[in-house]
Amino acid sequence: MEISKRKITYPVSSDLKGYLLEYGRYLESVPKIYSDLHRFNEAIQYESPDGSETNWQTVMYKPDEMAELRPQLTRIYADLKMGGNSQKAKHLDVERIDFGVFGNSRPFRIRIINRYNDNFDHYYVKVADASRIYGLELEHILSPTRINYLINGGTLIEEHIAGLPGNVFLGDLLQKEDLHAVRVAKEFVKFNERCLVRLLGDMRSVNYVVDMTPDFEEVQYRVRPIDFDQQSYEGRRKIYLAQFFADNYPIVEMVMNLLNQETIEQYQKEERTLISRRYKTAERRVGSLLNIMSKEQLSTPEKTEQLNSELAEHYKTNIFNDADTMGKIVHTHIEYLLGIK
Repeated sequence: MEISKRKITYPVSSDLKGYLLEYGRYLESVPKIYSDLHRFNEAIQYESPDGSETNWQTVMYKPDEMAELRPQLTRIYADLKMGGNSQKAKHLDVERIDFGVFGNSRPFRIRIINRYNDNFDHYYVKVADASRIYGLELEHILSPTRINYLINGGTLIEEHIAGLPGNVFLGDLLQKEDLHAVRVAKEFVKFNERCLVRLLGDMRSVNYVVDMTPDFEEVQYRVRPIDFDQQSYEGRRKIYLAQFFADNYPIVEMVMNLLNQETIEQYQKEERTLISRRYKTAERRVGSLLNIMSKEQLSTPEKTEQLNSELAEHYKTNIFNDADTMGKIVHTHIEYLLGIK
């Protein structure tokens, strides 16, 4: 399936900014640092711990540049993790900065280290794109897990989402004898459904992680998206179903081998029920978000018209007739699938 090579970046509207301020996402104290991070003067290819090449470059700065960036980057970490208490972050330092030359967001990955015990953590600095922010908010409200991010001006800060990258999980663990295959298959069905309901696209295996939690008898699995660039942007309905991406075929094959149609439909219904309950619990917040989103054109008119037409044809309904923006399509689609009026 074709994905737009470079999607349009949409600015944060005044209404969206007001929403973000109300819910503590927009902080004036966060340094507007994304452009400044591009002032690196050297870059080397970053290799993963096993020695394989990645799409990241470790970047270096002149001493005076780094002296200016370091306190801002540790302050951002304090804002993200400690509510802005930078006085208690003096033992933190910036160990490494990586630049992602891939995708739309062209992110910087910041590695923060605790000088007392050498423990480290990561966060990401990206361009503040409105469609990505809507994706983050919908993930926070409607998914089983919360997500932490901040914004100021054109700078977006995202926390690191821990888990095994989907491509690594499919390549290294899917055939392991101790894998609880039925639970993995069930979770993929539920993940696929969550993405469809809120129209989050491009869930190739590099764009999600698998979180594995030991339970008292078995391991529990949860699939989490880590890339929100394709929140309701493309025109093809299948873009919003992870099952149709070629690199997910091994796990799709597992689902088809282990689960019959009745069981798949059961898990889809379970997930929609859980999403509906989260929606109703945060009804004021999600309603405000979707009303603002409905006013915004978060894709091209051609893609908006295509998705509108494909959804109407798939569901055999005319409820999308008045949805002339991607925001309205998302709003209508969520409430239609969840049975919410």
